This record gives sequence, structure tokens and C-alpha cells, in this order.
Amino acid sequence: MTTPARSQAHDLRRVIGFFGGTALIVGITIGGGIFRKPPTIAALVPNPIVILGLWTAFGLISICGALAVAELSSLLPRPGGVYLCVREAYGDAAAFVFGWLYVFVTTPTAVAALSVVFAEFLLNLLGMPAAASTTQMIAIAAIVSLTWANVLGARVGAAVSEVTTLVKVTALVAIILGAFLLGHGSVAHITEGGGVQRSGLARAVASVIWTYDGWIAVSMVAGEVVAPERLMKRIIIVGMLVIVTLYIGANLAYLYIMPVGVMAQQKEAIARTVMTAIVGPAGGAVIMLAIITSVFGALNGNLLAKPRVAYAMARDGLTFSFLGKTHQRWATPWAALLIQGAVAIVMVLVLRDFDTLTTYFVVVEWAALIFAVGAVFVLRRKMARAPRPFKTPAYPLVPLLFVLGTLVGVSAIVWGEIQVGNFSPIYGLAIALAGFPVHQLWKRLKRNQ
Repeated sequence: MTTPARSQAHDLRRVIGFFGGTALIVGITIGGGIFRKPPTIAALVPNPIVILGLWTAFGLISICGALAVAELSSLLPRPGGVYLCVREAYGDAAAFVFGWLYVFVTTPTAVAALSVVFAEFLLNLLGMPAAASTTQMIAIAAIVSLTWANVLGARVGAAVSEVTTLVKVTALVAIILGAFLLGHGSVAHITEGGGVQRSGLARAVASVIWTYDGWIAVSMVAGEVVAPERLMKRIIIVGMLVIVTLYIGANLAYLYIMPVGVMAQQKEAIARTVMTAIVGPAGGAVIMLAIITSVFGALNGNLLAKPRVAYAMARDGLTFSFLGKTHQRWATPWAALLIQGAVAIVMVLVLRDFDTLTTYFVVVEWAALIFAVGAVFVLRRKMARAPRPFKTPAYPLVPLLFVLGTLVGVSAIVWGEIQVGNFSPIYGLAIALAGFPVHQLWKRLKRNQ
């Protein structure tokens, strides 16, 4: 095995409990996707049964991945989460590339996209035009404020997640119950629909996966969870069941209220349209406020959890040592937080198309997750005698289902995007592969010091 991360005098504190951790996984995963992506999916796949099939299939695939991550997190419950398992399973080069993606590609992209969506929704609520400069100013202000909140401590960041998660879960429950108890919809909407093109289906997968993305991040704060051997498995399993149930319920509510063709035209405010139809304009405004809170919470969760990868890499000597320093007073990886926030701000300033950006993100992120979850197979052999407070049920079927399902999904996305002339997923994968020669350069630099 590789050498474990060294200890420091000012280590990360274990302050996150069951509710905080569950709120974190739900808060990171449920962001703006469920409120913005369904119209995009409806336009690509004008068939409700197929749409619900996509949400169910990738919900099950995500649960399978989360169950494998629960085992990995209980095996190595330290800061950095799955990154540590990748390092133990495949070595320093693979771990460097995994961390390289999180530090310089996926995390800044996710934070930038969420902050821009937050700004757009806020301007929509206020009835103001979403001018590019105004959107960027609001997005940057959100990143700066939440970065500072998380520098103050994981307890502060987790508290923000708990509050915003409660709001977003309440909003989704209100949409679901309101639609079926008070709405004047039709079950026929759920069974009516047209034909589906293969390229449209393949591209729709990216939107579904983007909305499910986020559950892996909770493993990255395992080093700050109280009694992680006991709580991590509960946090991941309960969190994923809540997410899948809310996603399928929300899509059923949308489709019950409006036909799939109308749904495809709603763009940014489908939840507002639904609630306005049920209880009037005031209800629509309230739900829009809840959506904004949801996106804000997801943005906070990403800034809280994902910089821990850069922190763990620095502690393992795979990147600059200052990224592994913790604040003397607040015991947080302040340098990693500030760097991630700064790169995200740069991304905001160059961000152009939301859907293209999320597709780029999804392909890179989930391609990496194939190897991350696959680490459970390798570590079952390499660390066969290590204690595992939680073991993946129905092993090896469950992690194998995630690996194969995700491989099919990512391949479909790349094929579908190439059909319409979008090569951004290829560029993202090329950046991922570039991490290997960068690792070689890093090793040479270390030898010459």
C-alpha cells in the first residue's frame, strides 16, 4: 500500500453528524438540475415513459455507486474520500489525475455553473433581465460569500447545507403533493408521447446524470464525520433514497400537470409554472425562492466538500504543500478553498453555454467515477484483511452494475454530442489524460528540489 497521509498539528475536526452528512449529500446533489433540466430532457425525449425510465435507471445506477462508495468510505474514512481509495487501488499517477480533475476541471466547472444558475434564477424572481455582466457579478458574489463561510469552519458550511436542504426538500414535496392533491392535471399526460430519436436519447442522458451528480462528494468529508465507520453508510444510503424518490416524484408531478410538449417549452421556470397553476402567482414566487435556496445550498455543498481532494493530495505530496494546510483557528483547508473559489470565478467569467458546460462536466466526472467505484474490486484483493464496517450488498453485482451502466451512459453522451457537432466531451477527456504527463513533470520537479 502507499504511504498514508501525514498528520499535522491542526487536523480537520470531526463535527459532522448524521443529519449534517445526509443534508450534505442531498444538498449537493439536489441543486438546480431538477428545476432546470426536465424541459431540456422533454425536448430531446418527447415520451414521458422513456423520460421516467431514464430517471429511474440512473437513479438505480447512482444508488449502486453510492453503496460501493459507502464501503470505500468506511474502509478509509479520511479527508479526500474516494481520492484516497483511488490512490490505494491504482497508485499515485491515477490518484494525481483524479485529483487533477477535481481541482482544475470538475469542481470549478460545477461551482461556476451553479453560481450562474443561482444568479439567473434570482434575476428571474426579481423580474430583471439576465444581462451577462449582472449575472456574473451575482455569481461571483455568491462564490466569495460561500467560500468565506466554509473557511470559517465545516460546522458553518454543514449548517448552511442543513437549512438549504430542508428548504429544497420541502419545495419538492410541495410540488409533488400540490400537483396530485390540488392540481388539475391528467394521468393521460404521463402515457402520451411521440417517438424518440437515438441521438436525442443519448444527449438526454447527460442532463439526467448532471442532476444526479453530487453524491460522491460526501465521501470527501469522511475525515470530518463523527464516528464515520458507523455513520457514513447510513448517510449515503438514506441520502440517495431521498434523492431518487424526490426526482421521480417531481417528474411525475410535472408531467401530470402538463403534456410533455408543453413541458419542453418551460425552460428555466418549470417549477414556478407548476405552482402558479396550482395555487396562483404567489405560490409560483415562493417556489422560485425555494429553487434559489436549493441552488445556493448545492453551491455551498460543492465548496464545502470538494476542496478536500486538493487538501488530501497536498498531504500526500502530490501537489503544492500549501494546499494541505489547515487554518490555525478554524481547522479548515483554507488554502484549497480559496484556490477552488478563485478558479471557479475565472470559469464564471468565461462561461458561455450552460448545457454545453454541464455535458462537458458530466462526461469527465462520471468517467472518473467508473474508476473510483471500480476501486472496490481492487481493494477487496489488496486490502482483503482490512476492517470494513460496511460491505457492498450483492457484491460484485452492485458495483459492476454501476460501472457498466455508467460506461454505457457516458459512451452514449459522447456519441450523441458528436452527432450534433459538440466536441466538448472529447476536449474534457483529453484534459483528463493530460494529467498523466503532468504527473511525470511533477515527479521530476520533486526530485530536483
